[in-house]
Amino acid sequence: MDEKKLLSIISKGEGIKVDFKRELYLNYESCKKELAKDVCAIANSRGGRGYIIVGVEDKSREIVGVKDIDSLNEEKIQQIVSSRCEPPIPIMVEIVEIQNKKVGIIIIYDGGQKPYQIRETGAFNIRRGSTTDTMRKEELVAAFEENLLLIVETCPIMKSRIEFLNMELVSKYFQSKGIYINKENEKYLLESAGIIYLDTSNRIYRCTLGGLLVFSDINNICIPQNMVKIIDKRESYKDNVITIGGNLLNIIHETEKELRNILKVGYPIEAVMEAVKNAVLYREYSIFNKMIEVIITKKSIIILSPGQMIIKNNKGKNIKYNSRNMWIYEKLISLDKDNTFTNDGFGIKRMKNAFRGKGSVQLINSAVEDCFKVILPYYQDE
Repeated sequence: MDEKKLLSIISKGEGIKVDFKRELYLNYESCKKELAKDVCAIANSRGGRGYIIVGVEDKSREIVGVKDIDSLNEEKIQQIVSSRCEPPIPIMVEIVEIQNKKVGIIIIYDGGQKPYQIRETGAFNIRRGSTTDTMRKEELVAAFEENLLLIVETCPIMKSRIEFLNMELVSKYFQSKGIYINKENEKYLLESAGIIYLDTSNRIYRCTLGGLLVFSDINNICIPQNMVKIIDKRESYKDNVITIGGNLLNIIHETEKELRNILKVGYPIEAVMEAVKNAVLYREYSIFNKMIEVIITKKSIIILSPGQMIIKNNKGKNIKYNSRNMWIYEKLISLDKDNTFTNDGFGIKRMKNAFRGKGSVQLINSAVEDCFKVILPYYQDE
C-alpha cells in the first residue's frame, strides 16, 4: 500500500472495515484473543477487504508509529489468526513508512467463507460502526445464505401446517412445469420442491418459509414480517397506515391498487412498483422484526426493504445487487401469468427515466439500519 492510500484510509477514521491500534502486544494471551476477535469481526462485515492499522491513535487519528516493529511479524500474526479463527481468514501484513514513522497494516481479505467464528468460544463477531459486537441471528442467516451454505426459503417453520397452503396456487406452479398434482403424489411433490417438510418428531407435515411466502394466503400467522406497510405522512396531523399481507403475488398486486388510490393520476406509480417488486423479491426474510415500508411524504416516497442489497461496483461501470431468494424468484416467475416481473436488468434505469426533470432517484445501502432504501421524488401534477 502506498502512502497516499494509507493517508486516505486514516483520514476517514474507523469504521466497519477499519480499526486503529496504537500498538500490538502479542506476548499476552488476552491481546491475542482481542486481535483474533477484531480480525474475525472485520472479515464478517460487508464491504470487501478490511484493515487493522497499527501505529495510529483511534480517536485523534494521530500517526504515532510502531515502537516494537517485531510485533508486526507476519508469520506470528498469521499463526494467531489461523489457530483461533474458523475457517482460516486470509490476511497479509505490510509495513509502510509515513512521516518518518513505521505504520503496520494487517490486510484482511474476503475469503468467501463467511461467517467466521472464534474457535475457542464459538462466537461470531461483526463490526458495528467502529466497535466489535456479536452477530445477531438474522446476520448469521444472511451470511450463511450469501455464501450458499443455507437456503433460507427451505427452512422449516415450526408452527405451520400443510393446511395453510393455497393448493390452487400450488397446482398452478406444478402445471407450469407440466406436472399435475393429485392426492397420491401431493406430499411427495411438495416435499421434493421444498414447499413442505416432514416433522419426524410427530409425523406432521409442516411448511417451509418459502412455501408459506409464495403459496399461503394466511402466512402472517407464522411469519408476521411478510407485509407491506404503506405510511402516508402528507397530512400534518396524522399518518394514514395501510398494511397488506398474503402470498407474495397478492401483496404486489394489492400494493399497486392501494398506491393508485393514494397517489391519483399523474405520478409514475410504475416506478414505485419497480422498487416494491424488488423489495418483495430480494428482502431478507430472516429478519423477523421488520416489514417492507412505503413511506409517502410531501417531498419523497421511500421504499424500505429489510436487509442490505450489497451494492458492488464492477470496474466503475455497472452496479450489481445481491440476488438472494432465488428459490422464491423461480416460484414467482413460474406463477406470473401477468408479466409482473421483468428480468431485463433495467429496473433502476426505468425508475430514473420516470423522474427525469422531476428529481433524482437515490439508492441507499444502509449497514447501520440493515436495510436497502429507494428514495423517489414526490410531486403531484395539477
